Amino acid sequence: MGTSSPGKCEDALYVCREIWYSVYTALSIYVRRSNGGSLSENVPLTEPEDQEPVQPGYLGPTAPAGQLPPKGERVWVDRKDQLLHAVNVLSTSHVVAIDAEFTQARSRSQTSAGTMVPRLALLQIAIDEHCFVIDALRVQDLSPLVAVVGNPEIVVLLHGAGGDMRVMAERGLNVVHYYDLEATSRSIFGQHESSLAAMLHRAFHMRLDKSLQRTDWTRRPLPPAMIAYAARDAEVTLALYHWLDENYHSILQVHENTDQPDKVAFWIEPFLRGTASLSPEMAVAEAKTKGIIKNKAQIVNDCRAALEHLVHPMRRNRLLRLISDLALIQLVPDILPLLQSATSDERAASARALGRMDVKEAEEAIRLLLNDPVQDVRKAAWTALRNLNDKGGDLRRNPGSKAADGTRSWSVAASEQAPDNDNDWKARLRSMMEP
Repeated sequence: MGTSSPGKCEDALYVCREIWYSVYTALSIYVRRSNGGSLSENVPLTEPEDQEPVQPGYLGPTAPAGQLPPKGERVWVDRKDQLLHAVNVLSTSHVVAIDAEFTQARSRSQTSAGTMVPRLALLQIAIDEHCFVIDALRVQDLSPLVAVVGNPEIVVLLHGAGGDMRVMAERGLNVVHYYDLEATSRSIFGQHESSLAAMLHRAFHMRLDKSLQRTDWTRRPLPPAMIAYAARDAEVTLALYHWLDENYHSILQVHENTDQPDKVAFWIEPFLRGTASLSPEMAVAEAKTKGIIKNKAQIVNDCRAALEHLVHPMRRNRLLRLISDLALIQLVPDILPLLQSATSDERAASARALGRMDVKEAEEAIRLLLNDPVQDVRKAAWTALRNLNDKGGDLRRNPGSKAADGTRSWSVAASEQAPDNDNDWKARLRSMMEP
């Protein structure tokens, strides 16, 4: 766990995206008021002044608390021969828990001189009955650990994977098979209940001491109390994994990460990785000019195929955002069942997508989520319902028509009152997506 790192949440990006969404919503309100109650966006995003507060916290049941295993052997590693011994022991286990302690140091490279970069100080790796605390400052060559973290047969456990994996990668340690237990916990209990401290209290009634979190991990020698503190985080991460596996196995499994690429259309990949440099509309327009996308039917089919293939909640959430950004109303029948998903982040994402696409037929199903046990879902449902009840949008949705076989279809039609604005670049880009 870094001392003054940019954050350990695997999805520092996920949290930033949520913050961005909230800020965008607030700006949308301001624009609406400034324009006399109308927005130039096709899909309204509203958060009215009289919004009913969402009750905070997790309100659902929790599996019975478990018991922490007895403390195992803790070994300090600061020589190569000790590291090789550690690798031999760790390689006997199919599951290892890893935690890192790092600080910020000034970069010495010419391209980024003077900037602060994370510097790995300690690497703690725990298996049943053993925990190795590796001095990453004295042991400069960590390559023997590739046999552990780079082995697809060994599952690496992290809690908030992003920061630790980045600083490990800088030392040549690329993790190929892992679970982020913070993301797993967020899927069950919500992002406000997923910290390691919160989860240990929930799973074991344990109060986690974080008094040394911001200490200087580069000091040497480290006192025994700091070594024990560092080892403990890896040990309890392993214990938490076993508790989650016993009580929430199915949700844990969908959070499995491997080095295998997702089988999705090429143009969708950057949005799933969170690395897209263009807006969805512009990315589609560019792909169309390059012949990658032929017509809108292909866009719909590509997104539907991705929705059927993807398993990981984070990537499914990003796909749902892409679908709503592109207003792919044809995928509403595929999204509606996701309101009952086992993962809270997917329930919230599907509610947001349906609200942003103004699918009135989803209102009753979304309303049920106001009683969801997870705060994130209740908040997403409330925002979606307010969007659905908004009267100032620039698009109107025709009621879904029901066919003889019971299937329902939706269509989107431009409002007769929608302004003809030459600056409505999103509308022009969407027109380029049509066949």
